[in-house]
Amino acid sequence: MNDFRQIIATFFGISLLINAGLFLPQAWKVWRSKSSQHISLVTFVGFHIIQTLGMLHGYYQRDFSLFWGMVINNVTCGFVTVLALKYRRQ
Repeated sequence: MNDFRQIIATFFGISLLINAGLFLPQAWKVWRSKSSQHISLVTFVGFHIIQTLGMLHGYYQRDFSLFWGMVINNVTCGFVTVLALKYRRQ
């Protein structure tokens, strides 16, 4: 049973990295086009709230793969959010 749990934990960690990477094409598109008209800030603020709660949950449960996965997700999601805010003000 421990082997199966380790396999699931490994795939979970990998999936968190993939999830973080999924924000990068959006950030690239916003940066290249210098436009954030197709970005929903409500959605990205929601992502940040969920990721912050995931970080806290991981920290308090001592699940550091969840904690660091959510940190990385928050950073990459933050790229999109910051760029969207920057180009909305211009």
